Amino acid sequence: MKIVGVGAGPNLLTGEAISAIENATVIFGSKRAIELAKEHIRCRTWEITDYTLHSLPEDAVILSTGDPMLSGLGKFARTGDEIIPGVSSMQIACSRLRLDIENIFVITAHSRDLNSAKKQLIMELRSGKNVFFIPDPAFGINELAGFLRSEGLARKISICERLAYADERIATGTTGNPPVSGSDLYCIVISN
Repeated sequence: MKIVGVGAGPNLLTGEAISAIENATVIFGSKRAIELAKEHIRCRTWEITDYTLHSLPEDAVILSTGDPMLSGLGKFARTGDEIIPGVSSMQIACSRLRLDIENIFVITAHSRDLNSAKKQLIMELRSGKNVFFIPDPAFGINELAGFLRSEGLARKISICERLAYADERIATGTTGNPPVSGSDLYCIVISN
């Protein structure tokens, strides 16, 4: 099985990803992942609705948005599965905001233990790190800003929406005056 990163938006497929997709005999992925790769797909596709990848055929190509190892499907890979990287939303956000990735800590709150994510967030911000944050629907930009205020952390917050799409939007505010989200497809960068 191959798990292939298709990038965070259009036109971000690597040559290796294109080759894997064009040579696939069967492809599985989310609707968005299939859409991002559609011009290179030459076989039947199946939209996945759960993450029981181990039940898929051995020759399957699984499309993962962004990079499979950044809050993607790579975590479900088995020994022997091949993972092909993709351009992640973190890479794009850091480039757009001119932030050095070496000083970024990644925290995913999406479908994770929120208390653990909050503790990690406070620890990393207090240590001087910038944080790339993947929100959860129950803990988005407003909840995040309120939480940081309650912890006495005044920081710059950037919301990066629909990165690499024609309607990409990046807005920057502070914990006291956070930017407003206009999309469900966004990530957040908290910087010192």
